[in-house]
Amino acid sequence: MRRRGRRFCGPREDSDPMSVVSNLFDVAMVFAVALMVALVSRYNMTEMFSQEDFTMVKNPGKENMEIITKEGGKVNRYTPSGEKSDQAGLGKRVGTAYQLENGEVVYVPE
Repeated sequence: MRRRGRRFCGPREDSDPMSVVSNLFDVAMVFAVALMVALVSRYNMTEMFSQEDFTMVKNPGKENMEIITKEGGKVNRYTPSGEKSDQAGLGKRVGTAYQLENGEVVYVPE
Protein backbone atom coordinates (compact mmCIF):
# COMPACT_ATOMS: atom_id res chain seq x y z
CA MET A 1 0.00 0.00 0.00
CA ARG A 2 1.08 3.40 -0.79
CA ARG A 3 0.49 6.43 1.41
CA ARG A 4 -0.36 9.68 -0.10
CA GLY A 5 0.07 13.13 1.35
CA ARG A 6 2.85 15.02 2.99
CA ARG A 7 5.81 13.24 4.39
CA PHE A 8 6.54 13.39 8.07
CA CYS A 9 10.11 14.61 8.45
CA GLY A 10 10.32 15.18 12.18
CA PRO A 11 8.35 16.00 15.32
CA ARG A 12 5.64 18.57 14.73
CA GLU A 13 4.96 20.90 17.63
CA ASP A 14 1.58 22.06 16.41
CA SER A 15 0.10 18.58 16.22
CA ASP A 16 -1.43 18.86 19.72
CA PRO A 17 -3.87 21.79 20.05
CA MET A 18 -4.04 21.38 23.85
CA SER A 19 -0.34 22.24 24.24
CA VAL A 20 -1.21 25.93 23.78
CA VAL A 21 -3.76 25.75 26.62
CA SER A 22 -1.28 24.10 28.98
CA ASN A 23 1.33 26.75 28.20
CA LEU A 24 -1.21 29.52 28.94
CA PHE A 25 -2.08 27.82 32.24
CA ASP A 26 1.61 27.74 33.23
CA VAL A 27 2.01 31.43 32.42
CA ALA A 28 -1.13 32.30 34.42
CA MET A 29 0.12 30.36 37.47
CA VAL A 30 3.50 32.10 37.40
CA PHE A 31 1.77 35.48 37.09
CA ALA A 32 -0.57 34.72 40.02
CA VAL A 33 2.28 33.67 42.32
CA ALA A 34 4.32 36.75 41.36
CA LEU A 35 1.32 39.00 42.05
CA MET A 36 0.75 37.46 45.50
CA VAL A 37 4.42 37.87 46.44
CA ALA A 38 4.38 41.50 45.25
CA LEU A 39 1.25 42.33 47.25
CA VAL A 40 2.53 40.71 50.44
CA SER A 41 5.83 42.57 50.23
CA ARG A 42 4.19 45.89 49.23
CA TYR A 43 1.75 45.98 52.15
CA ASN A 44 4.28 44.62 54.69
CA MET A 45 2.10 41.64 55.54
CA THR A 46 5.00 39.24 56.04
CA GLU A 47 3.99 38.94 59.72
CA MET A 48 0.98 36.88 58.67
CA PHE A 49 3.29 34.08 57.52
CA SER A 50 5.60 34.06 60.55
CA GLN A 51 5.05 32.10 63.77
CA GLU A 52 5.21 35.23 65.96
CA ASP A 53 2.15 36.80 67.60
CA PHE A 54 1.35 40.37 66.56
CA THR A 55 -1.23 43.15 66.77
CA MET A 56 -1.85 45.57 63.92
CA VAL A 57 -4.14 48.63 63.81
CA LYS A 58 -5.50 49.75 60.44
CA ASN A 59 -6.70 53.36 60.08
CA PRO A 60 -6.04 54.37 63.72
CA GLY A 61 -8.40 57.00 65.12
CA LYS A 62 -10.83 56.91 62.21
CA GLU A 63 -14.36 55.54 61.91
CA ASN A 64 -13.26 52.51 59.90
CA MET A 65 -10.48 51.56 62.35
CA GLU A 66 -9.73 47.86 62.58
CA ILE A 67 -7.58 45.89 65.04
CA ILE A 68 -6.04 42.65 63.74
CA THR A 69 -4.34 40.26 66.17
CA LYS A 70 -2.63 36.95 65.59
CA GLU A 71 -2.31 34.64 68.56
CA GLY A 72 -0.86 31.24 67.84
CA GLY A 73 -2.41 30.16 64.56
CA LYS A 74 -5.62 32.15 64.93
CA VAL A 75 -6.18 35.59 63.36
CA ASN A 76 -8.83 37.79 65.01
CA ARG A 77 -10.32 40.98 63.57
CA TYR A 78 -12.04 43.53 65.75
CA THR A 79 -13.99 46.47 64.35
CA PRO A 80 -15.31 48.89 66.96
CA SER A 81 -18.99 49.63 66.52
CA GLY A 82 -20.00 53.20 65.79
CA GLU A 83 -22.84 53.08 68.28
CA LYS A 84 -22.50 55.03 71.52
CA SER A 85 -23.47 53.15 74.63
CA ASP A 86 -25.67 54.65 77.33
CA GLN A 87 -22.63 54.54 79.65
CA ALA A 88 -20.67 57.00 77.48
CA GLY A 89 -19.34 59.98 79.40
CA LEU A 90 -19.89 58.39 82.82
CA GLY A 91 -16.43 58.11 84.27
CA LYS A 92 -13.77 60.04 86.11
CA ARG A 93 -10.29 61.13 85.30
CA VAL A 94 -7.71 58.94 87.00
CA GLY A 95 -4.46 60.41 85.72
CA THR A 96 -2.50 61.95 82.88
CA ALA A 97 -0.25 60.36 80.27
CA TYR A 98 2.72 62.22 78.75
CA GLN A 99 4.75 61.20 75.72
CA LEU A 100 8.44 62.06 75.99
CA GLU A 101 10.68 63.10 73.09
CA ASN A 102 12.11 59.59 72.76
CA GLY A 103 8.59 58.15 72.30
CA GLU A 104 8.22 56.71 75.79
CA VAL A 105 4.81 57.24 77.46
CA VAL A 106 4.74 58.09 81.16
CA TYR A 107 1.51 57.77 83.20
CA VAL A 108 1.08 60.04 86.21
CA PRO A 109 -1.82 59.07 88.51
CA GLU A 110 -3.74 61.88 90.27
